[in-house]
Amino acid sequence: MKLHVIIPALLIVAAMTQSCVSSKKYKELQSNYSLLDSNNRDLKTKYLTSEQNLAVRTGRVVSLEEQLASERANAKQLQAALDKCLTSSGQGNVNISKLVDEINSSNRYIQQLVNAKNKSDSLNLVLTNNLTRSLSQAEAQGVDVQVLKGVVYISLSDNMLYKSGSYEISDQAGATLSKIAKIIKDYSTYDVLIEGNTDNVPIAQKNIRNNWDLSALRASSVVQALQNNYQVDPKRLTAGGRGEYNPVADNATEAGKVKNRRTQIIITPKLDQFMELINKAPEKQQ
Repeated sequence: MKLHVIIPALLIVAAMTQSCVSSKKYKELQSNYSLLDSNNRDLKTKYLTSEQNLAVRTGRVVSLEEQLASERANAKQLQAALDKCLTSSGQGNVNISKLVDEINSSNRYIQQLVNAKNKSDSLNLVLTNNLTRSLSQAEAQGVDVQVLKGVVYISLSDNMLYKSGSYEISDQAGATLSKIAKIIKDYSTYDVLIEGNTDNVPIAQKNIRNNWDLSALRASSVVQALQNNYQVDPKRLTAGGRGEYNPVADNATEAGKVKNRRTQIIITPKLDQFMELINKAPEKQQ
């Protein structure tokens, strides 16, 4: 995925026709362009960092499930060995006692892994329930909430957030964004990625070049609304646009296009609080 931040058409025109404006005005426009270009590079870096963090955390959850399956298999093997010892007259009490200790240790570690996974699932379930309870029935129709491998995805339809054919936030979007902002602020250690998506119909506006521009502008509008209107810490926010290249439905139908025109708010929990437990090997009893 690539992140594109929009360069206002005014700066482009000014750069191309600098001979028609005063030197002072041109320098001012050039300064604004440099500032926007710097912000563009910063947003790209943050977006890539967010993607890397998301991949790492997803891998950790998958690793947890693999460890859990491995420990369960190990426990079965130990139990089988113990049963064999119990039925064999040639085995002494010392070997049986050692196997019992290993089985108990393995079972304790399995329970630790189960508790850690349940804790991750519970955090996401609480977040999802808090959001959906705060939305009215009408608002909930344009909101889709999913939890996938430890990450919460809140998908909002474009007609809920923006003015028709625009990237400007609509008046009625305020109620929904205020509730989402409250959830984001309640979970102050979570990272938040705002991701714009469009259908495959080319945009036909003078100052918007293509769907990449439109999706990034819409994501940026949501980020700025969360920051300016609802005081969400901007250090936690990343704005990104994916244009028409991340569809969730077939663009060949109008219903599919409606689903693809969406903005996703991706909330990534911090799993560090129990990563130490996941990476810790089971202790064997002496």
